[in-house]
Amino acid sequence: MGKQQDVGGPDRHSGSDTTTGDSADARLALAQDPATPQMTLFELASDPSAVVRKAVAARADAPAQALRPLTRDFDRQVREAVARNPSTSVGNLLRLVKDADRWVRWAVAGNPACDESIRRVMSEASDKELRGLLAETRELEPELAARLIDDVSPEVRERLATHTHDPDVITALMADRTARVRKGVARNPRTTAEQRSALAQDPVVDVRAALVRSVELTEADLEHLVNDRSVQVRLAMATSEFIPPHIRQALGRDPDEMVADAARNSRPTAGNSPVIQAPRVGHRRSGTGPGRPGGTAR
Repeated sequence: MGKQQDVGGPDRHSGSDTTTGDSADARLALAQDPATPQMTLFELASDPSAVVRKAVAARADAPAQALRPLTRDFDRQVREAVARNPSTSVGNLLRLVKDADRWVRWAVAGNPACDESIRRVMSEASDKELRGLLAETRELEPELAARLIDDVSPEVRERLATHTHDPDVITALMADRTARVRKGVARNPRTTAEQRSALAQDPVVDVRAALVRSVELTEADLEHLVNDRSVQVRLAMATSEFIPPHIRQALGRDPDEMVADAARNSRPTAGNSPVIQAPRVGHRRSGTGPGRPGGTAR
């Protein structure tokens, strides 16, 4: 994998406009005003202030002529705003998904205008995170999903396993030799009862623990897992939202005191909390730190 780049950072105007005071504030207010004519927005797209240009780039009603040059803006936050703009054309998104800056590329993945042609480019990218964001796409074309099944990165395959709605993809990833990928399948609520039973027999503790934390299991699987040789698995069961009361009561008598205490003191919330969260879309906290987009650290 090529080294991630953070190039095209804030330009020389960022944070200190060449024009100051009321003039810059007035132009920013104009760029944000819904009543501003499109011809004026086109003029503001070449404003010396990156803040003003970013405001134009974020407008869903910005004219295409204004957004096009902003895809090449030397301030990455301006380009990122264009990448997030749902009115950005497919052609401009295709340019931005190949941007040298990772945050710009990742923003394209969350744009509702992102279509198959853009997803195809994402599937071929050297950027592992971009492929991972693609793997979390709900409606992923079978051809692209098949390509990701064999992705060189276990993380990408894991994210596909966790989020896919395609039964054939789930079946294929059940046989993946990497445990973290099968762990992803274990967290997927769209597995069948038969597949869950197979995962309950998985030789890797992390897979079984993820399973009991994430989905409902048959009584036969629960009776098997309540006596699992791994304390980690039984502890996961003791605190899981998906374990019925009678199994939790049995775990309250577990020979391991930590498991027993967890089962006795567990207070599951009403209803089961969703396990699968919305796909990460390359959103970052304010600032320009090197952190990953949303989700848990890996």
